[in-house]
Amino acid sequence: MKKKFSLIAMAGAALLLLTACGTTAVTSSSTNLWDQIVYGFAQVIRFLSFGGLTGVGIILFTIVIRAALLPLMNIQIKSSQRMQEIQPEIKKIQAKYPSKDMESRRLMNEEIQKLYAENKVNPYMGCLPLVVQMPVLWALYQALSRVDFLKHGTFLWFEIGAKDPTFILPILAAVFTFLSSYLMMKSAPERNAMTTSMTYIMPIFILIMGVNFAAGIALYWAISNAFQVFQTMLLANPYKIIAAREAKVQVEKDKIKAREKALKKARKK
Repeated sequence: MKKKFSLIAMAGAALLLLTACGTTAVTSSSTNLWDQIVYGFAQVIRFLSFGGLTGVGIILFTIVIRAALLPLMNIQIKSSQRMQEIQPEIKKIQAKYPSKDMESRRLMNEEIQKLYAENKVNPYMGCLPLVVQMPVLWALYQALSRVDFLKHGTFLWFEIGAKDPTFILPILAAVFTFLSSYLMMKSAPERNAMTTSMTYIMPIFILIMGVNFAAGIALYWAISNAFQVFQTMLLANPYKIIAAREAKVQVEKDKIKAREKALKKARKK
């Protein structure tokens, strides 16, 4: 887990270098490479804004980006599932080496790495999609906040470049954020305090940010997290995972009962 957060932190630092405190307006004459990428994203959104509706462009572009990242997200989800399944075994290994000395930690890490190899688990694979997504999603965010022609116009009840006066978009973004996290957590065989707390903290964070940011950005968050819910139900339906896990447990119980029944018959003979 610490390694995963380290990779994410490194990606975040790389983004800071990319953006280089970029808060000024981005135009077609911008020469910075990152600004050119941001402007390119903005042009695609403008192309997708049928009828001149920037809100439609934002929705379609968000769906296109999410769909393009679907294979990577599938890798992340499958990797996370395998990690969840072997967590009980990892805890047993950690309990086996309670000492903090170097030798104990070396032996513990060797056993955990062996467990990873036996179950074909790569703990870094779950980080790869996050690292790839961050610059793409940050460029989209900056396109909505730094390119002038995306900050103007109306869509439904709100102004793209102004805050949502009804708070509907921030609330929707928070609700879908919670649902996506909750569905992922629900399928886990064991829950930890960090995962549980983040399930409730992140929606609150998104709500606060959505209330204070432009409605166009809140719209992006709402659509993006709604797609995340769809993606989870498609690739990692927790109800199917739980049903499969319970069926597997039942099969093992049936085997034990059948074995006991066979032993009883053998004793009678």
